[in-house]
Amino acid sequence: MVAETLDPFRDPALAKALAREMGSIDAGGGRAFMYVCGTHEHTISRAGIRSLLPQRVRLIAGPGCPVCVCPARDIDLAIEAARRENVIVATFGDMFRVPSSASSFEKTRAEGFDIRVVYSPLDAVHLARENPHAEVVFMAVGFETTAAPIAAALADGPPPNFSIIPSLRLIPPALRFLLERNAGPIDGFILPGHASVVIGLTGYGFLEAEYGVPGVITGFEPLDILLAVRELLIQKASGLPGRVVNLYRRVVHDEGNVKAREILSRVFEETDVPWRGIGVIPRSGLALREEFGRFDAARKLGLRGRADGIDVPPGCLCHGVILGEVEPEDCPLFGSACTPRSPAGPCMVSSEGTCRARHQYRAVKS
Repeated sequence: MVAETLDPFRDPALAKALAREMGSIDAGGGRAFMYVCGTHEHTISRAGIRSLLPQRVRLIAGPGCPVCVCPARDIDLAIEAARRENVIVATFGDMFRVPSSASSFEKTRAEGFDIRVVYSPLDAVHLARENPHAEVVFMAVGFETTAAPIAAALADGPPPNFSIIPSLRLIPPALRFLLERNAGPIDGFILPGHASVVIGLTGYGFLEAEYGVPGVITGFEPLDILLAVRELLIQKASGLPGRVVNLYRRVVHDEGNVKAREILSRVFEETDVPWRGIGVIPRSGLALREEFGRFDAARKLGLRGRADGIDVPPGCLCHGVILGEVEPEDCPLFGSACTPRSPAGPCMVSSEGTCRARHQYRAVKS
């Protein structure tokens, strides 16, 4: 039933018709539209979307992969915890092979330490209940979509032997950071469908109110992407200040998920945090409120972290890819010293990583 519902969004004939229509829209000179979701890159690369677009339109990557922007220092803390006696570290599978400063979860487990893959924060909580004599440390990585169930798990009263290393990031402050860098024109944003389920249309109001930059919330099928690009081109052709629109109404409500935002606000507070290879973005992360401070693994276990943390190894351009400044293929390590089997940087690891998607679909012209 779901496949039937999505069939129109995968129709090649409709895609070609949309491409012809976009070719007739006069939106001025070259336009660069940034998508802020790793799943969008997979759709764009897999479906060959770039080959359908007018030559004057570029789609560039943004910091939309939570695993990719997780700083090495956070992974370093989790690995330090794993090396402690009677500690089990739980992590999402996407994090397993992401490089830390000098290792990874995969390599650390191979040394004999107890690191386990879980599929949800509740899995990690169950692990703590099943192992009452061990401290279970959950590597809490994600954007708003993942942060909400993590907050709910903490608010629900997990066992006392459960704690987290929060590495949670927020999308809107990252967009503001990108617009204020002045590193190159961003003519509009293709906004992430997943995070938008939580923050809704209103979460991006500042784009139009303060910057006049258009944004489109859209889904993950080929026609979702093409419809978003068409909307951005129409807005640019109008000459009017940009607006934020929701083209993913089959999933995203304009007001978002109010209950999810309430639980996030109850458990976490906004804080300045570093993004891998990018630097500190003000109020772009979530830290535990004092009421929930007992679940902070670094405080609980006295973790110190590394003073010499390395986010980006020599030659790796992951940070440039995340900022939309370079294409994955421009990196000298891409496809040679850096592959999904042997990743040098985080963008080649996660299923949402831009480099991973380009490598996976590299036979597709883009």
